[in-house]
Amino acid sequence: MKLKKIDPLPKDQLEDIGFTWHTDEDDDTAYIADELVEITEDEAKAFYDAANELYDMYVEAADYVIENDLFFELDIPFNLVELIKKSWENDVFWHIYGRFDLAGGIDGKPIKLIEFNADTPTMLFETAILQWAMLKYNNLDESKQFNEIYEAITNNFKRLITLFDDVDLFEKYYEGWKILFSSVDGIDEDEATTRLLQQMATDAGFSTQFEFIQNVRFDENGIYDTHENSFEYWFKLYPWEDIAIEEGELATLLNKIVQNQKAIILNPPYTLLFQSKGMLKILKQLFPDSPYLLDVDDKPLTGKKYVKKPMFGREGANIEIYDANGNLTDKRDGPYDNYKNIYQEFFDFAQDGRGNLYQAGVFFAYEACGIGFRRGKSIIDNDSKFVGHIIV
Repeated sequence: MKLKKIDPLPKDQLEDIGFTWHTDEDDDTAYIADELVEITEDEAKAFYDAANELYDMYVEAADYVIENDLFFELDIPFNLVELIKKSWENDVFWHIYGRFDLAGGIDGKPIKLIEFNADTPTMLFETAILQWAMLKYNNLDESKQFNEIYEAITNNFKRLITLFDDVDLFEKYYEGWKILFSSVDGIDEDEATTRLLQQMATDAGFSTQFEFIQNVRFDENGIYDTHENSFEYWFKLYPWEDIAIEEGELATLLNKIVQNQKAIILNPPYTLLFQSKGMLKILKQLFPDSPYLLDVDDKPLTGKKYVKKPMFGREGANIEIYDANGNLTDKRDGPYDNYKNIYQEFFDFAQDGRGNLYQAGVFFAYEACGIGFRRGKSIIDNDSKFVGHIIV
């Protein structure tokens, strides 16, 4: 690996654009690294190809899960099954964006899928906006990045209307439909990310509004803001599994709203299939020869180092690493103990000369559209740093 030292973006500028989570509260260190990962055109192309192929595999695997009623194996809450099926059957439930977490690819090792954050992926603000700004601030060529995320997601909003047709036909097809964007009040990162997505949808040509989830009203006939305006689309930066388990009444209402064709919800309910780490086992069964997949099972692996993961864990929480003899070597606590677990073959992340490890995050919006990196230790958790990149 090679790293390029840069001047960091000033904190006041970060805050001016709504990026307030720039400093780790525990040790007062910067969350955004003052370095860039150097990658080649060939490496960027390899990440692009990997994410595109993996997404096609996920689509085929989702068909397999639905046809064979494997929701229990993926730990899917029962009260979302019909909603998932309904959204999968109808093309208007368009997947706006997701993020593949990948190992390898920048250290001479093959690219391997770690997981797919398909429903509520973080790192969007950093990857789409900040790493581009890093190049500009340091008088580097802004085109020297694999980073077309803003344009790709904007075009994907247009596809809510055009579907598989040319996105340039948006204005011809658009009839004034509105999107309500929502996040949980009090979480700066979620709000900033949601408002960024709202701006993308506005740039696409939609009429948009923002409302914290706590203030949104739902009934069988639709979704409303505090002024009783109804919306044809609702984007929520709130995990589907949390809606199912913690907000059962809302899950019931959303089922009725979708069945009554009163609103379309984004990201769609079927993205919970992609989000479940149980899909890693399904993928390995369906595509045993894929170079991107690691061994996965629903029981501990034998004779090799492996990682134990909850089906719907996030940010490294409740991850455990075991050596080839089954001895625990590292772990993180967290709130996801109640989910089923999968066991994935261990694969080394890329490593710099100081022993820091790097996980690639490749965003997908109709196609792979950009990459950023997380830097941390053996478990990439909430204490990891964001590192931008430059193509050399």
